[in-house]
Amino acid sequence: MRDAYHEELDSIGEGLVEMARLVGSAIGRATTAILDADLKLAESVIAADEKVDDLQRDLEARAIALLARQQPVATDLRIVVTSLRMSADLERSGDLAQHVAKLARLRFPETAVPRDLHATILEMGQLAQRLMAKAGEVIITKDVDLALQLEQDDDAMDRLHRALFQHLMDDRWKHGIETAVDVTLLGRYYERFADHAVSVAKRVVYLVTGEHADEIAPPTPVEGA
Repeated sequence: MRDAYHEELDSIGEGLVEMARLVGSAIGRATTAILDADLKLAESVIAADEKVDDLQRDLEARAIALLARQQPVATDLRIVVTSLRMSADLERSGDLAQHVAKLARLRFPETAVPRDLHATILEMGQLAQRLMAKAGEVIITKDVDLALQLEQDDDAMDRLHRALFQHLMDDRWKHGIETAVDVTLLGRYYERFADHAVSVAKRVVYLVTGEHADEIAPPTPVEGA
């Protein structure tokens, strides 16, 4: 019985890793769809979000069943509760990728992103995908140092978001109000996606240490690394 219980705990972790993989892929494909005005790709991202939702519901049901049947305490309880919270973060990340794809669909056959902002949005999309890949790795490895690094990595997304906003506020903006709204929304989607990746990593820190990430000093970068 105990072996089956721990196998179920492990399977919940595997489900979280799969969710991270799916939403990371979704934000990458949604970015391509928004930049290339690729309707077929946008539709595939929108449809694929249902699988993320199904995974989240399945994980939630299994976690609640474990709580009811096993009444875990200490570390096991922390694993179950933290997994529930991580699955919610990952589900919301999938929604954000879907929002990007829906904006691509809304503006088709035009693109929502002006040519002079393509490079910035591409960088935001690539960074969002890397952050989620690292969050998935943190779930697997339970590496606290790697988890703490994610918040520092997220600073790059914050800088890109500020640069995007400054571009919108520039007197030389010539793309109109509708495009300004689209770009503002996109910037927010990518920023929030990155925030959820960081949140997942922070929850792993709590799972492993019992301490909140904000209470732990971040790792010191190694010179020459």
